[in-house]
Amino acid sequence: MPFVLWLLRGLARCPLRFLHAAGAALGWAAYALSPSYRQRLKANAALAGASAAEVRAAVAAAGQMSMETPRLWLRPQGAPIADPVYWQGAELVEASLATAGRGLILFAPHMGSFEICGRAYAERFGERQPMTVLYRPARQPLLRHLQETSRARPHMHPVPATLAGVRQMMRALKRGETVGMLPDQVPPDGMGVWAPFFGRDAYTMTLAAKLARQCEADMLTIWAERLPRGGGYTVRVQPLAVPLADARTLPADAQAVAVADATAINRSMEHVIRQAPSQYLWGYHRYKQPRQAPAPAAGGLAEET
Repeated sequence: MPFVLWLLRGLARCPLRFLHAAGAALGWAAYALSPSYRQRLKANAALAGASAAEVRAAVAAAGQMSMETPRLWLRPQGAPIADPVYWQGAELVEASLATAGRGLILFAPHMGSFEICGRAYAERFGERQPMTVLYRPARQPLLRHLQETSRARPHMHPVPATLAGVRQMMRALKRGETVGMLPDQVPPDGMGVWAPFFGRDAYTMTLAAKLARQCEADMLTIWAERLPRGGGYTVRVQPLAVPLADARTLPADAQAVAVADATAINRSMEHVIRQAPSQYLWGYHRYKQPRQAPAPAAGGLAEET
């Protein structure tokens, strides 16, 4: 373990351009050495109609994400992000924060440098409206320790994807604060519904829409585009392409509401991903079926856990 930490700390001091170049090689190594990963990446990208060039770029981008993570996680507490961060759509965040007492939910898909999104928000807006971010604890003790310590930054509070974590997020929204989550992350058993994602049923979290409705929070999408040649990142903020249905028009069936909300959020994520499919993590196990979760409808074709 000490060697691993030593290695990660060494990587954290490397220039971003070097990390992205090395990460591209790492991405291709993983693609070449794992047939199951290669098959899943190609199949998922095909569902979205990604071109061969976009798939090749996505292979490299997956490795770049891994190599840039130590530079973000092992940054000294209170130190700003080491690389340039540009904003597009910051005025949408400003407009939300101008509404006193109203919470904000930021949806970030597994796209670009999603680790940057929370950090960039905390640096620019966190003093005015702190942020709580939801994360799935890693199984490996070292990685879990790094998650817990490195993501806790000034004005940014990480909480695990547990019942206690959900309660903390709800309290944050009711205080008029901001929360961030990855809505394309496969939720635990019983916390999702089957909804289409690029034309195929995917087990999709219901938490995001429930929080938004119960807390009457604003909702925006956010992602951080990785710029070429180590040039930093552009954080892009947009409204949901498909907003949730008006509460006055919802059916009485709670399950139907959950599916409709999950479908709307998935379609909004599709809209974001189609803007830069070369930076989406197509190798993510998006279509797996969690144990004990009900099977999708016929034709849904969920993958086994």
